[in-house]
Amino acid sequence: MGMNLMNIMKTVQKAQSKAVEVQKELEDLEITGVAGNGSIKVICNGQGKFKSIKIAPEAINPENPSSVDSDSIEMLEDLITSAMSQANEQSSKIMSEKMKKITGGISIPGLNF
Repeated sequence: MGMNLMNIMKTVQKAQSKAVEVQKELEDLEITGVAGNGSIKVICNGQGKFKSIKIAPEAINPENPSSVDSDSIEMLEDLITSAMSQANEQSSKIMSEKMKKITGGISIPGLNF
């Protein structure tokens, strides 16, 4: 009986360290979503967390892209990045609170909610 429990614990520990590895890999991934023939690019990591946005002048003024000021684009990118980051933080907090209810506040390695 004791050996079985040891095997189960070893298996759980292996799974946990693998989960930690996978989470790290996902965090480091860069996944790009593209719209408007490439005029808008959004980058997220493998956990779905927003990282950055790039907006081409064509996205703002298709008729006359050269009329679009690069400072205006940068400001818009910053505002969107800021809003997306806030949304990400709020959703992480909510997910974390819900997970704590399920696990009774027990921290499970590899499940960093």
